[in-house]
Formats: sequence, C-alpha cells, structure tokens
Amino acid sequence: MAHLRSRRRFAPAVPLVLSLTASLGFLPTTASAAAPTAPAGQESDASARAYDGPALSYVVNTSADRRTIESVRRAIGRNGGTVVTSYDRIGVIVVHSANPDFAQAIRRVHGVDSAGATRNAPLPAQSTADLGTPKALSAAQLADAKKSAAQGQDPLEPLQWDLPAIKADKAHEKTLGSRKVTVAVIDTGVDDTHPDIAPNFDRSASVNCVSGKPDTTDGAWRPNAGESPHGTHVAGEIAGAKNGVGITGVAPGVKVAGIKVSTPAGYFYTEAVVCGFVWAAEHHVDVTNNSYYTDPWYFNCTGDPDQKALVTAVERASRYAERKGTVNVAAAGNESYDLAADSITDPVSPNDGTASDRTIDPRKCFDIPTQLPGVVTVAATGAKGLKSSFSNYGLGVIDIAAPGGDSTAYQTPAPPATSGLILGPLPGGTWGYMAGTSMATPHVVGVAALIKSTHPHATPAQVKALLYAQATPTACDDPYDINGDGKVDAVCEGTKNRNGFYGRGIADALKAVTR
Repeated sequence: MAHLRSRRRFAPAVPLVLSLTASLGFLPTTASAAAPTAPAGQESDASARAYDGPALSYVVNTSADRRTIESVRRAIGRNGGTVVTSYDRIGVIVVHSANPDFAQAIRRVHGVDSAGATRNAPLPAQSTADLGTPKALSAAQLADAKKSAAQGQDPLEPLQWDLPAIKADKAHEKTLGSRKVTVAVIDTGVDDTHPDIAPNFDRSASVNCVSGKPDTTDGAWRPNAGESPHGTHVAGEIAGAKNGVGITGVAPGVKVAGIKVSTPAGYFYTEAVVCGFVWAAEHHVDVTNNSYYTDPWYFNCTGDPDQKALVTAVERASRYAERKGTVNVAAAGNESYDLAADSITDPVSPNDGTASDRTIDPRKCFDIPTQLPGVVTVAATGAKGLKSSFSNYGLGVIDIAAPGGDSTAYQTPAPPATSGLILGPLPGGTWGYMAGTSMATPHVVGVAALIKSTHPHATPAQVKALLYAQATPTACDDPYDINGDGKVDAVCEGTKNRNGFYGRGIADALKAVTR
C-alpha cells in the first residue's frame, strides 16, 4: 500500500495486476464550505513579500465566530501569511507563509486557539497504510480464475478469499447495497474509468483537496501517471461493481466517490485532510475510508504546539463530518505497534525532514485520523483469520478487524484462491494484489455501507453500534507466533468480546443486511 497506512509507509501492499484484455480552484457554494479568501489573501501577499524563508503551509485554529475569524485573518496578513482558504464552520484557516516565525507570532494573536506548520519542508511524502507495490495479475492467472468462477460470480471472485471471510458473498444473495448510500475514499485518487468502478462512481461527491481547498475540475480526483494506485484499489474493494467484470466489492451496489488528498509524492498533509473531511460532510457522504496517516508525523504529540494544532484541525474536521451524518473509518497501521503500550519508538518522523528515533506516549501523541475520538479504528487479518503479521494492535484502541491480507507463507488461503493478499482494481483497467490495514479498512467501510443501506435513517452512532454488535467475536491468539519460529510476535490482551487484536471482532457483512 504505498506509504499510506504504513505510518510513513502504507499498509502492506503487493498488487498482482491482471489485464482484462488487453489538482484546484473551485470552492463549494454551500454556506459551510470554505469561505472566499481574496481580501485577506491580497493583504497577506503584500506582507509575505517581506520574508524570504521557505514557504510552508500552516493551519490556524480559532473559534468559529465570524468576528474572531475576520480579526485573525487580518493578523495573518500582518504577520506575513497568505490565506489559502478558511473553513469557517470549524474555525480552521489554511495559510501559506515564508515568515520563519509565523507560527510563534500568530499564536500570540487574540482569538487563536492553536497554530502550526503542516510540514517541515516544501517536499512530498507517502503515508498510506499498505505494504508496498501492487502485484499485478498475469493473463494466465486471469484465465485460471475465470475457469473457477461459479454462476453468478464475477470472473476474479474465486480469488477473493476475503469476501467469504466476512460473509459478503452470502450478504450479496440478500442485497448488494443501496444506490442512496455514498462512500468516499479519502486517498491518493480514484480512477473512475476502471470497469469495476465506473458503474458506481459518484462524480458529484468527488474532488481534489491536495492544496487544502476543493478543486472540482473534471477528473481532478484521479491519480496521475506514476502516482499511487492505492485509492483505486481501496475504492474497488468497497464498491467494485458486480457486473461480470473483474472483482466484486463488499458493497457492490452503493456509490463510491474519490477525494484526492495526497501530493504527487504521496504526502497526506493536514490541510488536504481537513478539506477532505469537510467536503465529505457537505456532500452527503455516509462513510469515509481513511487508509493513511497524516504527514509528516506518525504520531502527533499535543505537548508540541505545531503538532497540537494539526491534531486540533483534523479532529474538528472529522467531528464536523460525523455531526453531518458521516461515519469515519481509519486504518490502524502496519508497524506491529502496540498502540496501548506505555511508550512507542517512532523512527520515521518527521518524514519530510530529518527523522530520528523519538519515544512517544500514545496517550498524548496520536496517529491522526486513526486515534481521534469517534473514528472507527481497523486492524487487519489474514486468510487464516489471524491478526496480520504487520498489523498494529492495542486494547481499547482497535475497534474492529477485517481482512487486510498477509504473507501467503504465514496465512495460506483455501483454493481456488492462491494469494494471501487482497485483490482489487488498479488504474488503467487492470487488477492486482495489495495488503495492509489499508486493505482491511475498506472491508469495514463496505460493511458499514451495507448497514446504512439496511437502516437508511441510522445516525453515525447507530451505524457504529450495529457494526460492533454484529461483528464476530474473536478470541486472542495465545501465543501469537505468526512465523512459527518459536518466539512470541505480539501479545494480545482482553476478552473474546473485546481485545487488542480484533477489537469487538471481525466485521460481518451478512448480519449487516439481515439484522
């Protein structure tokens, strides 16, 4: 999974591509959308020219009343900042400044709650939660899979061991999900021209948020050549159409939108993530998929003024989305960290500057959006139903688990499936295998979409309650020796009904459509 859910490295992703044959200026018009910024921008442009430091991006968090926001915008200009956009409903202003002392200066302004740089250098990075480059399916593998397909199955469905693992195949006999439900993939972009995605793609809910403000230019939500296939794979896992082509998604009857937030180099910066959540909130998205961590810090420590501001901004945006009716689901990460430990060594932050080992307290330093209040945190399982070797875990942190794949050597699927990884679409009309908590999360998102289809009036809190109550309780593995070398690889704490490896259990698609 590129570097997405990999904590500065994606969740494991090893795509196996199969060939079947063969970024931002428009602002939302709703009142709660990003506000026009020209006046403040003009003022701040003049001030900013007095500084010759590197231009960085900042978030400035204020109270959400208009008078305070206008006062702070004027102060931003006086201190060498340019307002990029302002999310007035949540009191988050995105700013560019070349003033090296901008953050320190703006924090002293009346009405500013917190402010911080969203990056350490004007460079790109990748923070998805997958584990590597997709492994494409060969023509021979495609042909073999087609031979195994039963009546009613899509051609590649026999290779999708992950669907029966959560009873999605049985759920599809009842329903494929409702066209009135929309899921948004906040990620690297979605190729809506792919034959498995095109039938269910919602263009009106799709956008490019990379700059921190929405760009609705046609196709701006797509990954460009050379960019990560991560978002496309995730979208197909959720809502790949059951149309006689390729794979089948967990909820193949719902709509899927693409909200692109990663830079060409793969960095998921705070301003883009905030834009993504606000866009989802204001475009009637029912569930968001978040298989990444927000760069450049794997863990954002609230004792640091810059990092505290990033936590505040993303938390405000995710809470706003939930208040507007959206369930937010996020990947737990792929470093085999115990997120409930007393301390964790983070060797990769900041990933756009000079990283060094730092010991953090996970009760004060947070992976965002994964560890934010209200967000559903997902761990990964393999083809044998065990915690994936790479998956993060932690009692009280993991809410639920789902198939994210694992090394085939560790967890071998039953035939006709041949790979322990997760099969999904790749840009350009092909298919491939990937693995990681990045791949587990869309399975939970798909189940949540089925719950919303079954209970259209359910609130986010009710959808989450059903998701947890319907999960299959899964006991701890004791001892957990995934590679069979005689050494314990991780320690699971808790009961069968709630523990650090599987949370409330493994997601259940069949119960989602029958209860």
